[in-house]
Amino acid sequence: MPVLRPFRGVRPAEEKAPAIAALPYDVYNREEAKRVVERNPLSFLKIDRAETQFPDETDLYSQEVYERAGQTLKEMICDGSFVRDEEPCFYLYALTFHGRTQTGIVGCAAVDDYLSGAVRKHENTKEDKEKDRIRHVDTLNAQTGPIFLAYRQQAGLKGIVDTVKCSDSIYDFISEDGIRHQVWKIGTDTEEDRARQRKIADIFSNMECVYIADGHHRAASAVKVGLKRRREYPDYDGTEEFNYFLSVLFPAEELRIFDYNRVVTGTAEQTLEELLERIRENFQITESASEIHPRHKGEIVMYSSRRWYRLTVHEELYKNDPVDDLDVSILQNYILDPLFDIKDPKTDPRVQFVGGIRGIGELVRLTDSATDGESKAAGDPALRVAFAMYPTSMDELLAVADSGRLMPPKSTWFEPKLRSGLFIHMM
Repeated sequence: MPVLRPFRGVRPAEEKAPAIAALPYDVYNREEAKRVVERNPLSFLKIDRAETQFPDETDLYSQEVYERAGQTLKEMICDGSFVRDEEPCFYLYALTFHGRTQTGIVGCAAVDDYLSGAVRKHENTKEDKEKDRIRHVDTLNAQTGPIFLAYRQQAGLKGIVDTVKCSDSIYDFISEDGIRHQVWKIGTDTEEDRARQRKIADIFSNMECVYIADGHHRAASAVKVGLKRRREYPDYDGTEEFNYFLSVLFPAEELRIFDYNRVVTGTAEQTLEELLERIRENFQITESASEIHPRHKGEIVMYSSRRWYRLTVHEELYKNDPVDDLDVSILQNYILDPLFDIKDPKTDPRVQFVGGIRGIGELVRLTDSATDGESKAAGDPALRVAFAMYPTSMDELLAVADSGRLMPPKSTWFEPKLRSGLFIHMM
């Protein structure tokens, strides 16, 4: 029975929203983030990645960087770049990408629901990646990056969403990457809106659970700051803002997962012919003279030495298991581990992960350029192989989360990405 409650959002002044809204902090490296802020001084990256305001030699994780982020947020509130709604609100956030629209409800989910499993996960988190966002949230006393959640569609929610979207939006702009962003507010000004707020909260409270689609580290960090606040304020009663974390919840049927592909380096001793011979033990192989793409689950496209192969997994390998039957698991368990000795793809330096949004051409570029470079530098270059997979489905993601299991690393790539800076939850 997950809790979702409205909050007094800090959000951009309407005319500044297009400039402030920024992609999540973790899609950029330091140099890329700095270039964005130099080009657009209003970008929320100067808060999410405050090292962009310091010389390059400054330690990314020094306390002065986090302090600068907090100071910048205060300054932008004071100069009117951000405003704060007077009453607790829900918001609708619609993103339109390649003709598809997904509309989420923005509110605050409960720390206790995360701890109890009413907010279900499908990925592990790493403590070292959490530390940065813990310090960021703790220093700002605010959550600036919403957690991307999903729920199974509810007719009552769809009715509310469709009705509110017929009214005037508070934001409507197209970002540099061509994505349209629209936001509506559901406040308390009218009895109709107050009734909508009550119905939204009631419908979520009657669900069994919601799911983290993307943002596992942001969620874990926000929860850990909430628990830290509870230790600091032992007389808390559960209504305090630190007991909740900023979320955008989308119906699962509206979400699209892109493929998450791999480029793998083998050894100089392993030839392509030898690799194919071993792959044939578990896959049917069809060679193609031209570029091909995975057409369905159970089909993996392999590219190496400017040759294309369609790998179709033997049916007897399926175990009726929500994790082992994922294509990313099939690749790991029957190719990467036994044929490349890659036990942990997330930490093995021989594996590069390539989001499907970058296209299969990026796999070709990485495979060919690396091989060409190695050929010039050494007489016996290592084998370089790319694997493209059919995207993991939302049904597969929900099944893994419902089973209490975890997906292999880098199983899903969600697009479009939620913008940071459109909603801030003050703790």
